[in-house]
Amino acid sequence: MIRAVAVLSLVSLLVLVLYMPSAHPAERFLAQLRAEHEAAARFWGDKPAMRMLARALSVQDTARQASPVPSSSDAPALGGVDGAVAKEMASVNQRLFNNAYFRSIDSLFLLASFRLATLLEWLPWLLAFTSAVVADGCFARLIKSKEFLQHDPELFALYACAAIVAVCATVLGLVAPVTLHPLVMPCVPLMVSLLVGRAVPHFHRRG
Repeated sequence: MIRAVAVLSLVSLLVLVLYMPSAHPAERFLAQLRAEHEAAARFWGDKPAMRMLARALSVQDTARQASPVPSSSDAPALGGVDGAVAKEMASVNQRLFNNAYFRSIDSLFLLASFRLATLLEWLPWLLAFTSAVVADGCFARLIKSKEFLQHDPELFALYACAAIVAVCATVLGLVAPVTLHPLVMPCVPLMVSLLVGRAVPHFHRRG
C-alpha cells in the first residue's frame, strides 16, 4: 500500500510540476515572487527578506552553472567547418531552450528556491519540535516493545501514506503560483513530523 501511494503521488507530482510552466508564463511566477518578497519583508523585515532573496538567486546561479547545456559565450572561436557546426549547434540550443516553456521553468525554479529560503528561516525553531516529536515516537515504540504490545501495521501504513502525500503536496505548493502566507511554510514540516512521530510507534520490523 505504501509503495502504491508513493508511486502514485510521485507520478502525479511530476505531471503537475511539468504542466505548470505550460499553463503559466514566466511573468506569472516572477509576479508571485515579488508579491511574496513584499509579504516576507512585512513579516520578517527588510534584511531577512533580502537574505532570502539572495539565497534563492544563489541557488539559481549554482544550478545554471551546473547545467549541461553549453553557453555560446563559453565556446572557443572556430573557423571553417568546425565553426559552421558550432554555430548550428548554438542555434539549435537557442531554439530548444530559449523558449517560453523553459523560461517558465526557470522562473518556477526561482519561486521554489525563494520559498525554500523562507523555510530555512524557520529551521532553528522547527528542528527542536520535529526532533522532539520523532524522539517521542521512538520512545513510544520502545515502551510498546517492552510491554509486549502488538504493533499495528495498518496504522503505520496510514500515517506513512499521509506523510508521503503531505511531502508531495508540499513540493507542489513550492512551485504553485498562488499566494502563500509566511506562516504556511513552517506548518508543513510540523505536520510531516507529527505524522512520522505517529507512524514510528506502529512500525513492525520483520524477521
